[in-house]
Amino acid sequence: MKLVLVSAVALIDADGRVLLAQRPEGKSMAGLWEFPGGKVEAGETPEAALIRELHEELGIGTWASCLAPLTFASHAYADFHLLMPLFACRKWEGTPQSREGQALKWVRPNELRDYPMPAADVPLIPILRDWL
Repeated sequence: MKLVLVSAVALIDADGRVLLAQRPEGKSMAGLWEFPGGKVEAGETPEAALIRELHEELGIGTWASCLAPLTFASHAYADFHLLMPLFACRKWEGTPQSREGQALKWVRPNELRDYPMPAADVPLIPILRDWL
């Protein structure tokens, strides 16, 4: 089974809310909510991938020093196995904006369960909720 490495981030605003992005139509798992991030390319670190993805998807900039490893997901989908480190980030430049047609929403930690998420993301919710 193919292993896919995806890096994700919990962007946490001054009110302690977390940014979720909705997968746009036409993508696999469209309509589900997830933590921003994306695939780690060959030769990239998970941190470098996140910095690139945050710029591409949300138009914001951050630094490796602002990405704190929080937890990770390891989940077997039908055709691949996902390994996804989740970082926490409280400091970035710019205002997150949808650059790829995805809906964005700032969500309180105790409301994360109200948003349907890919199976790999669900076990991250209690960890994030307890940590915040």
